[in-house]
Amino acid sequence: MDEEYDVIVLGTGLTECILSGLLSVEGKKVLHMDRNDYYGGDSASLNLTQLYRKFRPDQSPPAELGRDRDYAVDLIPKFIIASGELTKILVHTDVTRYLEFKQIAGSFVYRDGRISKVPSTEMEAVKSPLMGLFEKRRAKKFFEFLQNWKDDDPVTHQGVDLDKNSMKEVYEKFGLEPGTQDFIGHAMALYLDDDYITKPARNAYERIVLYTSSMARYGKSPYIYPLYGLGELPQSFARLSAIYGGTYMLDKKIDEIVTDGEGKFIGVRSGDETVKAKQVIGDPSYFGAGKTADGGKLRVVEDGKVVRAICLLKHPIPGTDDSDSVQIIIPQNQVNRRNDIYIAMVSSTHNVCAKDVYVAIVSTIVETQHPEQEIAPGLQLLGPIYDKFVSTTPLYTPVGSGEADNIFITRSYDATSHFETVVEEVQDVWKRVVGKDLVLKKREVAVEA
Repeated sequence: MDEEYDVIVLGTGLTECILSGLLSVEGKKVLHMDRNDYYGGDSASLNLTQLYRKFRPDQSPPAELGRDRDYAVDLIPKFIIASGELTKILVHTDVTRYLEFKQIAGSFVYRDGRISKVPSTEMEAVKSPLMGLFEKRRAKKFFEFLQNWKDDDPVTHQGVDLDKNSMKEVYEKFGLEPGTQDFIGHAMALYLDDDYITKPARNAYERIVLYTSSMARYGKSPYIYPLYGLGELPQSFARLSAIYGGTYMLDKKIDEIVTDGEGKFIGVRSGDETVKAKQVIGDPSYFGAGKTADGGKLRVVEDGKVVRAICLLKHPIPGTDDSDSVQIIIPQNQVNRRNDIYIAMVSSTHNVCAKDVYVAIVSTIVETQHPEQEIAPGLQLLGPIYDKFVSTTPLYTPVGSGEADNIFITRSYDATSHFETVVEEVQDVWKRVVGKDLVLKKREVAVEA
């Protein structure tokens, strides 16, 4: 370990693996290390034995759940938006050659005590049970307005300025009811809370168009998902890095982040060996997350918590047309919360569990001292639960940007149900590390029907 690298990457979570892959492609000499003996860090997929060992060390999995190797249960549930930023990175880097994707069968939203399919076109809006007759007409006009919008054609703007008018003003212009605003803002624009309503409408417009264009791409839902679980994603980017000369070391204890007298990064110590590099990128767990400041230097702070319940079911979720995979969003207003509750469900169709088993993960941002009670509205929608594994995980944010000391720390994975925020993080860290924007090419992704 005595040679010098351009970048050392610590942790093999998806954010870190995308960055090491992209940096290797860019010609950087990358060393990627992880204290675990498996890829994925917090975003790994576990087999049955690993799952029980993590949550119930003194219990072995019930035999009736089937073979260990049939399982790849995600610790963090997220879907890929078909026309989204992660798809662009997968295609740009050609990582798609290591992965197979299948679409998620349905996208649903909870309203007034029941779940309904999220309408994504004006035709679906007209048929949706989410709205009464007059509201359907208003929603149809709203969707037509968004689909016809052209920045350089003022006629399509109908007096709206997306950069000045708030989303609240746009909703009011079309007379949309609060319940309709709920499903548009949360189940289509995929906002976690209602803060977006008072901000300029441009971002919400772009998010809704992303949802509708992703929906149009493959039909049933705007989401796709890799066969064998999300743990395949970091591994695929690790392979990309290796092809371009990246070096990988798993099961390697990281004892110290070595800095000079001014606090600038020099290298990483593992046992008696120190490996040097110009820059280090890593997840918060390598920089004192959950501990008091190392050597007086506080590098990350806790910025909230996420509660997640991994539930094993023996049936599809009731009310979802027996779909083999779904996303259900419970907008916060529907259950008197500040943050939405998400349900992501996959099954043996995606090679992540045994036949006739369904894996549903319910998650939200913690708001009280009783996290498990907060996800109760989601758990209640699942029907009988065969087994469940609940965890509460802190969200960490780096204190500094990294430019001063060459130590670039990534954020924890948030409660969103998709990867758009992960890619924003990749783009943000990339710009700070490399000093220029990440630019991607456009190609198509093949998806199994």
